[in-house]
Amino acid sequence: MRPAVLLLLPLTLAACGSREVKAPDAYNLSGTIGGDWGENPHLRLALVGVGFPSAVTNDGNQPQNVVPSGGPNTWAFGFDLPDAPTLATVAGVYQVVVYNDTNNTGTYNVGEPFARNRQWLVYSLLGGDIPAVKVNGEEITPAMTVKRGWNLYNRNFPLSDSNPSPAAKITGYDLSR
Repeated sequence: MRPAVLLLLPLTLAACGSREVKAPDAYNLSGTIGGDWGENPHLRLALVGVGFPSAVTNDGNQPQNVVPSGGPNTWAFGFDLPDAPTLATVAGVYQVVVYNDTNNTGTYNVGEPFARNRQWLVYSLLGGDIPAVKVNGEEITPAMTVKRGWNLYNRNFPLSDSNPSPAAKITGYDLSR
C-alpha cells in the first residue's frame, strides 16, 4: 500500500498548482510604478473596490510581479485579473492599487502607503447598463453601458463608444505616488 501512497503524492502536489512568475507584460494588466516609496519598499498590488451583492473587495492574492525597471523609483508590474472579483459578484467597480506592504501580510491595510490612478475596472457578469456608483456622495463612475466581463473606464476622458472598453489585456495602467 505504501507505493500507491507515494505515487499519489506527486499528483496531489501537482493538483495544488504553483504560480508561475512571468514577465510583467505577460499578465493581463500591466504598467509602471513610479514615485518615492522610501527605502527598500515591499511593493505589492491589490484589486480593491465595491460590487454587488458582495460589498468590498481587497484582494492581493492574484498572480502578480513587480520588478525594478529603468532607474531609481521605477518599477514594472504585471497583475492577473480574476475571472470575476468574487464568485457571487454581478457587477462592480474596482482599481488595482500598489501599496508598500509594510507589515508583510500580503493584504492592503489602511495606513500603508498606496497609489492608484484614474482608470476604473468595471465588472459585469452579463453586460448592459450599469448605474452611477457613488461613495460618500461623490460620483466615482457615471452610469454607463459595459460589455460582459472586465471593462476599462478612464476618468480622464468623457464617456464614449470606446470609453469604457472591454478589457481583455490592459497595458499602460501606470501608478505613481
